[in-house]
Amino acid sequence: MTITFIGHGYVGLVTAAVFADLGNTVHVIGHTEKKVENLKKGIIPIYEPGLEELVKKNVEAGRLLFSLDYRPAIPESEIVFIAVGTPPKPTGEADLSTVLAVVENIGKNLQGYTVVATKSTVPISTNKKVQEILEKTKPQGVEFDVASVPEFLREGSAINDTLYPDRIILGSESKKAHELLKELHEPLPGQVILTNLETAEMIKYASNSFLATKISFANAIAHLSELTGADAVKVLEAVGLDKRIGGMFLQPGPGYGGSCFPKDVEALINIAGNYNYDFQLLRIVQDINKSARDRVVDKAVEMLGEASGRTVAILGLAFKPNTDDMRFAPSIDIIKNLQKKGVIIKAYDPVAIENTKQLVENVEFCSDVYATVKDASLVIVVTDWNEFKELDFEKLGNLMKERKIIDARNIYDPEEVRDKRFEYIGSGR
Repeated sequence: MTITFIGHGYVGLVTAAVFADLGNTVHVIGHTEKKVENLKKGIIPIYEPGLEELVKKNVEAGRLLFSLDYRPAIPESEIVFIAVGTPPKPTGEADLSTVLAVVENIGKNLQGYTVVATKSTVPISTNKKVQEILEKTKPQGVEFDVASVPEFLREGSAINDTLYPDRIILGSESKKAHELLKELHEPLPGQVILTNLETAEMIKYASNSFLATKISFANAIAHLSELTGADAVKVLEAVGLDKRIGGMFLQPGPGYGGSCFPKDVEALINIAGNYNYDFQLLRIVQDINKSARDRVVDKAVEMLGEASGRTVAILGLAFKPNTDDMRFAPSIDIIKNLQKKGVIIKAYDPVAIENTKQLVENVEFCSDVYATVKDASLVIVVTDWNEFKELDFEKLGNLMKERKIIDARNIYDPEEVRDKRFEYIGSGR
C-alpha cells in the first residue's frame, strides 16, 4: 500500500518507519528543508532507541521517502495520515492551526479516493472540521473519507508500542474507510476497535487523562504515606496487584510530564468546559502533579537547611528515560524553583542537555554523573535512567561536600544508601 504521513515528529516518524518496514511505500512530508534533507540521509531530529537504524534501513530500501512537497505523495496515496503537533494555547485549548493548514494542502492535492486520517490528538468534532475543509478544497470529482486513528506510543519504547499495540482504534463514519484502514493495520496484533469519529477522538484524551490520574493518585498516596509513616512503595505495589487496578503508572515521583499527559489533561478540561461541565477530578489531578514537584523542592530546602549558595546536583533532565524530550519535564520546575532559593545548580542527562539549555539559565551542565556531584551538598535523582541505578556511592560521597540524596524516583534501596553514610529521602518512604 502507498501511504503518506504529514509530520515527522515522534508519532509521524516512528509510525511511518514501522509501516515502511512492514513493506508499504511511505511518503513523509515535512516543512523544514534542513530536517528533510537530514532525514533523507537517515539523520533523525529526535532521540528514540532503534529509530535511526529503522529509518536508515527503509530509506536505503526505497520504501521511506521524505519531501517538502505534497506532490506526488498525496495523489499516489490510499491513506494520508495527519501527524502534526497540537500544542496547548495559554487557555489550555489545543492549537489546531497547523492541523487545519495541513488539511487545506491535502485537499488541493487529492486524486481518486483517499482516506484522510488524523493521528494528531485533537478535540472532539475536529475531524468534522477536517471534512468541511476537504469538501471546500478538493478538486471536482474527487472522493474521500475522514478517519481518526489515535496513537498510544510511549517515548522511549515507541517502535515496540507501534509494532505491538494493545488496541487499534479506527474511527470513521465510512465502512469503506474502516476496511482500508483494517487492511493497512492487519500485520499488527492489537485488538481492532471500530468507532465513529467522536468516540475515537475521546478515547485518546480519556486514556491519557486516566493514566495521569493514576500518577497523581500515586503521588497523593506518597504524600500521605510520608505524613503517616507508611511506605508508599509497598502500599502501591499491593494496590497494583489487584487485577482490577494494575500496577502500571502507580509509582510515586516528581509528577508526569512530556508531550501528552499535561496538554491532554488540560485539553479535556477545556473540552468539558465547552459543554458546561466542570471536570473537577482532572483539575485536582493537575494540582497534585504540581505539588509533587513542589515537594521535591521543599525536601531539598529542608535537607540543606540554608539553601542559598549551596550546590545541588540534578541527575536526569528529560521527563522520562530513553528520550530527549523536555516538554513539561519536572526537572525544569525543580531547577527554577531551587534557583529562586539561591541554589547553585549542576546537572547531567545522557541525551537531553542540549534541549534543556533552551529552557533554563545559569546551570552548569556536566559530562557525567561524577563531574556533576563534585562539591555538591545534595543530589536529586529526577529521571530514572538506567545508568543512575548502579552508582558507586563511596566515590559519590567522597566527591560531595555533604552526603545527601533525594531519590525522587525510588530507584535505590534506602537502607543500602544509608549504610553508605548518606542522608536519604525518597518519594513516599
